[in-house]
Amino acid sequence: MRRIIIRFQHHHIYIMLFSEKNVNRRSRRKFAILIYMDTEILLKHTSRSLYLSVQALPRAMRPAFSVAYLLCRYADTIADTHLLPAERRLYWIERFPGMIHSQNPQEAAQLAQEISGGSENPYEEQLIKHLIPCLNWFNQISAPQQTIIMEVVQAVCEGMRMDLSTFPTREGSAPAALKTPDELEHYCRLMGGMPGLFWSKLIYHTQRVAMPEEQFYELGQHVGDALQIVNILRDLPKDLPMGRCYFPQTDLEQAGLTPGELLNPSNSARFEPVKRKWISWGLTRLASAKPYFRELSRLHPGQRAAVAWPVLWTADTLYKVYEEKELLNPQKRVKISRNVIYSTMLLSPLVLVSNTAFCAWLDHKINRFSR
Repeated sequence: MRRIIIRFQHHHIYIMLFSEKNVNRRSRRKFAILIYMDTEILLKHTSRSLYLSVQALPRAMRPAFSVAYLLCRYADTIADTHLLPAERRLYWIERFPGMIHSQNPQEAAQLAQEISGGSENPYEEQLIKHLIPCLNWFNQISAPQQTIIMEVVQAVCEGMRMDLSTFPTREGSAPAALKTPDELEHYCRLMGGMPGLFWSKLIYHTQRVAMPEEQFYELGQHVGDALQIVNILRDLPKDLPMGRCYFPQTDLEQAGLTPGELLNPSNSARFEPVKRKWISWGLTRLASAKPYFRELSRLHPGQRAAVAWPVLWTADTLYKVYEEKELLNPQKRVKISRNVIYSTMLLSPLVLVSNTAFCAWLDHKINRFSR
């Protein structure tokens, strides 16, 4: 009889295989480590800003956050793999939340077999092959946190289902667009707002928040919406050759454009009204970070930093999108510099103890758009 033991410590998952009759500490060290996955490295190699934010999280929040990230990352790998046709990817995306509940080893092994070898990221490949140990780690999370993890995984899978159902999947296909602004707002809610809600529930369950629960959650979803729309704006030149245009058909028609014409960088000027509209939408949502931040306890500066940094970096990235006159040009990569990231972190102690200072800093960044 063998058991798998999973232990979380300092962002590391230690997954150990040992005999049932040899369960003392010396035996655990003596028997083989089945797999060692460093979630800190995985975060660092897949999301630079997320990685930096997680470093500041209180310890009570890190396991749930890391499990949720790994599961969403797994789903993202399924949706993006080129090893499977769209129909098969859609099948697995629709099955994935149920797999977390059923934890069927045979089904997990079948999924891993079908998508292994499709990622250039060795850390992602490590994750692909060991879904069941990750699910065993999920089982060690408290029941309330498991519930909110499942909520965000299901929402993200629904967003990926939209991708696979809406857009062409063959390379070189003409891009298709979402139909209406409501569809884009719904997509931002699934891929950004629901993670914002997950984040807000983690905070609400680990510290005292004076604001009514639902109001706090709504603000968190607005902030998440803003973080998602900046990703869509920034990644537009990369998404278009993949057949994906998240900007609504109705908006493009008002600008006299078709989705296919966005592949031509010379049409960047014609796309400006659409770009400006959704930047404005994102800034409105981002402003919700001010009352949200005021609710965060000064006794948890790390938590305040983990909220403040992505918000401030989103404002900076939106401004770079705003200033970029050739947004459709794939050679013009919109990305804030490391200097901006690290200067924000360096100056953050000045604002983490002051709600007024944070709000003034964010207002300064937002007000640049109207100058």
